[in-house]
Amino acid sequence: MSTDPLIDLLTADLKPVRRRTTRRDVVIVLVLCALQLGLLLFRGDMRPDMHHAMAMPSFWWKTASLVVLATLAGATALLSLNPTRSPRPGLRVIGYVVLGALAIGWLIDAIQAGTGALLQRLDPVHGLECAEAIVKLSLPGVIALGLLVRSGAPVDPRGTAWAVGVAAASWGALAFVLSCPFDDPLYVAVWYLAACGTVALISRLILPLLTRW
Repeated sequence: MSTDPLIDLLTADLKPVRRRTTRRDVVIVLVLCALQLGLLLFRGDMRPDMHHAMAMPSFWWKTASLVVLATLAGATALLSLNPTRSPRPGLRVIGYVVLGALAIGWLIDAIQAGTGALLQRLDPVHGLECAEAIVKLSLPGVIALGLLVRSGAPVDPRGTAWAVGVAAASWGALAFVLSCPFDDPLYVAVWYLAACGTVALISRLILPLLTRW
């Protein structure tokens, strides 16, 4: 018995879809990041002492670390949408980068001879506010990357979700750098890491449920 009529029936309503490319995904993500950054600048959220901050090694450590993490995690997430690519190698590199960044931050802290009581340096009141701000700034990135993941074909949804969370959290933290007045490496290590970890965990728990294929 010929199956051609059945195949014709099943494919009669199919329409051609546009082939996805990593380059197009990167452009979409960059445009969204530029729009979010432009909105923050338009609102005048930049810290007033930016000129002074740019002369401090801790400011550049914070900024450079987040740029590297956002780039690595974003590339890992987008590449993993191809069913032939696994996010695991990229996640391992991200882990090494986080450890390296913390080590460099500890060195800068030692060089700057940070003083003050532990509670005073951590400043929990402002620390929680900073963490909350980073989480909020990360949500657009989680949503945007989540939509791209939903249209992709990741073979490791959990690993991809981790990469999405780290990428979005790193970008949210990087955007927050413009307005955050705190450059103490200990403060940054604790509160930024807590906020980014929260976003990554939320992404890991929710995205795999929404992106099954």
